Amino acid sequence: MNEVMIQFFEWYYPADGTLWKKVSQEAALLKKTGISAVWLPPAYKGSKGVFSQGYDVYDLYDLGEFDQKGTIRTKYGTKEEYISAINTLHQQHIQVYADIVLNQLGGADETEKVMVRKVNPENRTEFISPPFEIEANTKFNFPNRKKKYSAFEWDYNCFTGVDCAKGIEESEKCIYSIINEYGDDWEEVVGNEKGNYDYLMFSDIEFRNTAVREELKRWGKWYFETAGFDGVRLDALKHISPAFYNEWLDFMRINVKHDLFVIGEYWAFTDVPLLEEYIRATGSRIHLFDVPLHYNFHHASNSGKNYDLRGILNNSLMVRRPDLAITFVENHDTQPFQGLESAVEPWFKPLAYALILLRQEGYPCIFYCDLYGTCYTEKRPDGTEEKVLMPKISALEKLLSARKENAWGEQEDYFDHPNCIGWVRKGDGQHEPCAVMLSNGKENQKAMQVGTQYSGSYFIDFLGNSKVKVRIDENGIGNFRVKAGSVSVWVPENQK
Repeated sequence: MNEVMIQFFEWYYPADGTLWKKVSQEAALLKKTGISAVWLPPAYKGSKGVFSQGYDVYDLYDLGEFDQKGTIRTKYGTKEEYISAINTLHQQHIQVYADIVLNQLGGADETEKVMVRKVNPENRTEFISPPFEIEANTKFNFPNRKKKYSAFEWDYNCFTGVDCAKGIEESEKCIYSIINEYGDDWEEVVGNEKGNYDYLMFSDIEFRNTAVREELKRWGKWYFETAGFDGVRLDALKHISPAFYNEWLDFMRINVKHDLFVIGEYWAFTDVPLLEEYIRATGSRIHLFDVPLHYNFHHASNSGKNYDLRGILNNSLMVRRPDLAITFVENHDTQPFQGLESAVEPWFKPLAYALILLRQEGYPCIFYCDLYGTCYTEKRPDGTEEKVLMPKISALEKLLSARKENAWGEQEDYFDHPNCIGWVRKGDGQHEPCAVMLSNGKENQKAMQVGTQYSGSYFIDFLGNSKVKVRIDENGIGNFRVKAGSVSVWVPENQK
């Protein structure tokens, strides 16, 4: 089937505990819309309690069950509501992908005296101090959980580094490499950004510690048996040793779920060869988000007619490894005011969604904000507030319908004009074809072949952007049109 997943959250979703309930309420409509899988946000307790998006993980075993960090529920709801949401999605035959965040822990219960060395934040392989002692946030014993599900306690031997210490002012914060029984350096990761980008934030997990690896295997098994998800989305792969995930995923697939679907976030900006290097390092175990393709969309949306659409798919995982590419237009990290802000302008989003939904390459992931819309207020560095509106993309539901009904069969490209490109999906006997036209410049037209079996028939624009009909000639060719800065999806007028 033409699968589509949705990222069912955004960074600024209200901290009112309603998301899991909304998932349950929307499950039937998502199925009707053409969604086959839902990526849910991190479900465990974060260091900021109800205000935690889940990436500042405090306790992996607390899915909204224990009174920790000032709350029982998480930002998104309670454990019972989470499990109910998953069950409701499964009743609609929608798969569930759980967000797995194993790079760091935050909100330690106690500090410990540990030996560290300061490192150059722009080149973490360069140590800029001799060893010295700090009080680090590295002791996690989860007193309010009282060892339910796991008695494992984390200490400084479970972490490679921290970025703050007791008694050190915020202005003096630095990155500290912890000296423990596993060494005084970082783990091996793919890529050489910042010398070694093992450290990202909070207390960075030490995967060379066998006890840590075994605990995370036990947790993975417990999490699956508790929640019953179908796949996982792995966070922050750039900062984690690929050797760990090779071991962890093999364990999960052998002992827990043999067909566990795996998506990974390796933020490689425009560097597809780096993504390919990661794929080699992990033996093709993991599908990857096509980050370079997202940046193509971002740049195209900001460049208007000056962007050459013939190269819109260049330097993308969609072209280089379509079997492992998770294509997307935008996500929670690219929203305005986020650290990786790289928004795709609203006018271009229907074009971008046509490119990921109506082509045969890749597995598309749509974004919550683009299906539902959102509005939020954020503070600028100077303290002033700015209101951000991310409108619902009105064409998205029809594009999803077109994927379900028409994005089948052989694909023929017409990438022959800098401001107007198109392609045809020929259908497969059970599904009618479609002819897709994109323009980032003026109104345009293009002759494309849909098949001689349609000679004499008429095609209409399924999106309604063009009101004319296109007649197919005796050679199966139609002269298809598209309005300026728009997209049209042409389907048979008498489509079954």
